Amino acid sequence: MPHPQAGQPVPKDLIPDVDAIIGAYTSVQPDPSEPQQRVSFGTSGHRGRSLDGAFNEAHVKAIAAAIAAVRAEDGISGPLVLAADTHALSQPAFQTTLGVLAAAGVTVHLQPDGRPVPTPVASHAILARNAGGLERADGILLTPSHNPPDDGGLKYNPPHGGPAGSDLTRRIEEAANAWLEAGSDGIVMLDPAAAREAATTHEVDLVGPYVDDLGSVLRLDAVAASGLSVGVDPLGGAATWIWPLIAERYNLNLTVVQDRIDPSFAFMRLDGDGKIRMDCSSPHAMAGLVEHASRFDLAVGNDPDVDRHGIVAGGALMNPNAYLAVAADYLAGHRPDWPAQAGLAKTVVTTRLIDRVAAAHGRPLVETPVGFKWFVDGLTGGRIVFAAEESAGATFNRLDGRVWTTDKDGITAALLAAEITAVTGTNPAERYEALCRQHGRPYAARASAPATLQERTALAQLDASRVTQTALGGDPITAVRTHAPGNEAPIGGLKVETDAGWFAARPSGTEPIYKVYAESFRSGAHASTLLEEAQELVARATAG
Repeated sequence: MPHPQAGQPVPKDLIPDVDAIIGAYTSVQPDPSEPQQRVSFGTSGHRGRSLDGAFNEAHVKAIAAAIAAVRAEDGISGPLVLAADTHALSQPAFQTTLGVLAAAGVTVHLQPDGRPVPTPVASHAILARNAGGLERADGILLTPSHNPPDDGGLKYNPPHGGPAGSDLTRRIEEAANAWLEAGSDGIVMLDPAAAREAATTHEVDLVGPYVDDLGSVLRLDAVAASGLSVGVDPLGGAATWIWPLIAERYNLNLTVVQDRIDPSFAFMRLDGDGKIRMDCSSPHAMAGLVEHASRFDLAVGNDPDVDRHGIVAGGALMNPNAYLAVAADYLAGHRPDWPAQAGLAKTVVTTRLIDRVAAAHGRPLVETPVGFKWFVDGLTGGRIVFAAEESAGATFNRLDGRVWTTDKDGITAALLAAEITAVTGTNPAERYEALCRQHGRPYAARASAPATLQERTALAQLDASRVTQTALGGDPITAVRTHAPGNEAPIGGLKVETDAGWFAARPSGTEPIYKVYAESFRSGAHASTLLEEAQELVARATAG
């Protein structure tokens, strides 16, 4: 059940103390003997709270020094794009990172005037630079994505422009933890003023070229000609100042309904668990925009680093999987210059409706493990033209089929909803209903189950032969997977499929639980049955 205050304005007693959060960034010294206080790169970089000793100046100094060393080992001598979102810890982490990089002699490109820069803008800038055949560029992004206001985060994007792969993040993690253990005070760091004035620090307009280039990936002329009214809530994130630039550049009838930037995010609505979380895929967090939706033909939102999208159509926030299926279907039918054999890609926990869409359009379906990093090679190699993950993340190629970004782009995903509505005369919610009539309606369910470290380890390393039962939810099992069919990479868990549905189970890397995703093409009750049987199956497969 949702929290009693879910979807309501943040009460005063829950507004975080920004000064305490920032103060702890420098005053709290992490203990590297504590696992939760070490550097740990998950699917989206290193994240944590300064108040818990999990994201502090020592961590950021160590990670920045590690990246400087690793990129030098790999022969990366071009500029490093440095970007940050609007979380309270992003700016102090930005200053720390710049100070370490400047002291190490790394050339850094940053947005003038200290403005926040979205993840997709950084990815676009890296790819644009590297397409010119110059010294290779890479990037660091200071963001914990949609996480609560007291969280901090740091991601590294190598020269391919997308999230760093596991081997690379392991090297960075090991080097950073070695620094933590030795004492990060040994890392040379310039003070903010000196770092800004360093000969290697350059102010470069990263956002302008991105905005100017949007016409190569979207039919914004059609959106402008339609007069479609679009409301936007950037949730106080890095896109807050960019949406008006897009509206002016492409003559769009677009209104930013809330343009406050406040690191406490006190203007938010509480998420389903009663916490402040800038999750644009959550109907609770997006309740404020939903209330404005009747003023517009369409309403959209983003999270703070703008790698996620939220689409409000038909008076309600669309489920991410529903919109992603609509986007895949529309793009497959309205991009005639895309390579005919290039595939539509998704992760193993994203809706099977995309599989059916791909088949209907005669395109390959590429299914990968969870994590956007798995799409990068396919996007840069031209084998993938659309990539999506169920947590409201997507990117897709330019109109001519060339790669756009290799990281999630919440701006283009949101603008695509406007293009769909303008070109077809139907909004994404209406198109979803049509897709369900054509391909069947999916019903999703999710749950978390308690699991010991031993059980989580067993699930992550499970061999498919451990699953001996032959039916799930009353149907014959058609596939048992521990590796993704799109690239044969381990999924770090288990996926079991039938003709009528599937479930996937993956252990948490930070909590004593594992997560179960289920989808049925029969009913919500059947999806719940799949979820229940999944937990029984996992228990048997991982037992002793």
